[in-house]
Amino acid sequence: MAYDEGLAVRIRERLGADPEISEKRMFGGLAFLYRGNMAVGVTGDDLMVRVGPEATDAALTRSGARIFDMTGRPMRGWIVVDGTAVAEDEALGAWVDEGRAFAAGLPPK
Repeated sequence: MAYDEGLAVRIRERLGADPEISEKRMFGGLAFLYRGNMAVGVTGDDLMVRVGPEATDAALTRSGARIFDMTGRPMRGWIVVDGTAVAEDEALGAWVDEGRAFAAGLPPK
């Protein structure tokens, strides 16, 4: 599955030149990892965000958000945001920052 390279470029710009960020192809798209833990990614035209189990319900109330479910088993703590909901840089930035903040709270891999 191809992913939206334009969205990936916008995520790279938001994350900046942080040496703790790496990229890895996964889930048929591209993931951005902070110290080895996935923070955000791109799948198709959509944004994946790791928000953590405790923040899942609140995240699902936001525009374009749905539970991450690629295998028929929904994954609490992981959100997919419709690409149209992150068309504006402010909306994308809020999600990217949230994903990075969650990953920053995890032990490095």
